[in-house]
Amino acid sequence: MNTIWHSHRHSFINGVYAKNAMQGASSCSLRWRPTSNAMLEDTEKKILECLNSKYESKFVHLPTKQYNIWTLTVNPGCTDTVPLVLVHGMGGGIGLWILNLDELARDRTVYAIDLLGFGRSSRPGFSRNAERAEKKFVESIEEWRKQMGLEEFILLGHSLGGYISTSYTIQYPECVRHLILADPWGFPDKSEAREIPMKYRVIATIAKPFNPLAIMRVAGPWGPDLIKRFRGDLHAKFLGKLQDDTIYDYLYHCNARAPSGESAFRAMSDKLGRATNPMVERIQHVLNDIPLTMIHGENSWIKRDAAYQVKELRKDSSVNIEVISDAGHHVYADESDLFNQSVQKVFDQVEHSQRQENLGHLSNSAEQSQQTSGPSRRVEVAVESHL
Repeated sequence: MNTIWHSHRHSFINGVYAKNAMQGASSCSLRWRPTSNAMLEDTEKKILECLNSKYESKFVHLPTKQYNIWTLTVNPGCTDTVPLVLVHGMGGGIGLWILNLDELARDRTVYAIDLLGFGRSSRPGFSRNAERAEKKFVESIEEWRKQMGLEEFILLGHSLGGYISTSYTIQYPECVRHLILADPWGFPDKSEAREIPMKYRVIATIAKPFNPLAIMRVAGPWGPDLIKRFRGDLHAKFLGKLQDDTIYDYLYHCNARAPSGESAFRAMSDKLGRATNPMVERIQHVLNDIPLTMIHGENSWIKRDAAYQVKELRKDSSVNIEVISDAGHHVYADESDLFNQSVQKVFDQVEHSQRQENLGHLSNSAEQSQQTSGPSRRVEVAVESHL
């Protein structure tokens, strides 16, 4: 009897110990990565307070899959010009556009979104299939567009965002007035693998099973310092707006939580980080009447060869390539003033195109009026005054 009681007592004590140990481990796990939704929200708020323009931010609900897309709207309610939609790159979020938003929203509404699986947007599971993962990104943007009530817009994507923006333009050409790609990822074909030294191929093969930012999460409380160590240049890039470590904190909180979009990126790329389905092989599916502008950093690790290949493939379309000196992959931040000027050129081009279309509509209306009521000096004078 005593033996049985002792046995049960021993099991009970072990059970309580095990339960407490599990709770302690869970608590330690939470403390290991010093992040939360509230911390990301607070850090982002600190960044957005630097804006001089009026802005709104909210979650846009996508009812089909019950996802939420975190959305920033700068200069809301400006209906005279075509709006701009900004799509960030791998591991980014709306806060990284802080050096561009005021200037780009001067005469139009600018929307910046956290891609599905990144930043403050929903973080669902993604297929391990490259095509399905890509489609999920594209469809989330399209459903977001519908919920926002946008008919057409200028679409600007950086890096991974450029790849997804191009895929969106292929699927929904009627919505895109002009496509701008800032140092886009995923364009070159796989022939470039021959130029990569064997030792880096071996390292990439070993690292392939892991998400790209896993090391930052494993580092736990040292994660923010890890970002500072490997991306010490970020402080200088954003110095004009942010005087402290806010940008490092923002990137950490954007990426310290469970990977989602990051896993989708892994599904869409091969072991060397190149696109499984290179966009240069599909760029001909972008309609010829959609102008394309590609903005590259002179010192970027992404080669510009694919941009000139795109221009060659789209001979019957408007393709403009701009290379910004002293800028790297984050061209929008490295030389923000020059980048903003390049985007402004696109705005001017779009507005010129709009004026031509309006004049065309006006002339057609005048011709129809003349055909209906006969020649009229009054109609001719009206047309001339508009011209």
